Amino acid sequence: MRRFLLGLSLALFASAPARAADFNAADKADLARISDYLNSIHTMRGGFLQVGPDGRESSGKFYILKPGKMRFDYDPPSPTLVIANGLSVVVFNTKLKTSNSYPESVSPLNLLLSDNIHLVRSDSIESIERQPGELIVNARSGDRRTTSKVTIVFADPNLELRQWTIIDAQGLATTVSLRDAQTGIDLLESAFKTSQ
Repeated sequence: MRRFLLGLSLALFASAPARAADFNAADKADLARISDYLNSIHTMRGGFLQVGPDGRESSGKFYILKPGKMRFDYDPPSPTLVIANGLSVVVFNTKLKTSNSYPESVSPLNLLLSDNIHLVRSDSIESIERQPGELIVNARSGDRRTTSKVTIVFADPNLELRQWTIIDAQGLATTVSLRDAQTGIDLLESAFKTSQ
């Protein structure tokens, strides 16, 4: 769990100077399609399965309310609750009644939670791959002091966010796969309050 959170804080999808010249026409078209897809999502909920570097699995439910809000409710016996409130990502241990906070601006959650995504113009995007039924976006941390990377997998041709993998500075990977995701549903703002 801690490695997932460190990955969230290290793998930054920052918008920065254009690097569109690095992509061919097909890359630009697919990155623009993915950007349009992500920009079309205002709410989302579903289940998730997280696999850590040691192979341990955690599951739960996730919720997204754009701009800026996300919630991960982990299933028991995990005491973890993660909430992004638009400013911070707060990790709660509901058993110990403790919390840690990280700036949302330095997490890959920014990519999913922004209302105005332009992947072609982001200098964090390293490449886009095409596999049967999938588009895979590879990115590096926008923070030059780290070597963290993130891979995001979308179903294709009917775009759908499927999973992301964060590879931290030690080369250890944590994968989060989404299940039964629904968009365009009503969510309450109160679910994203970080004062527990």
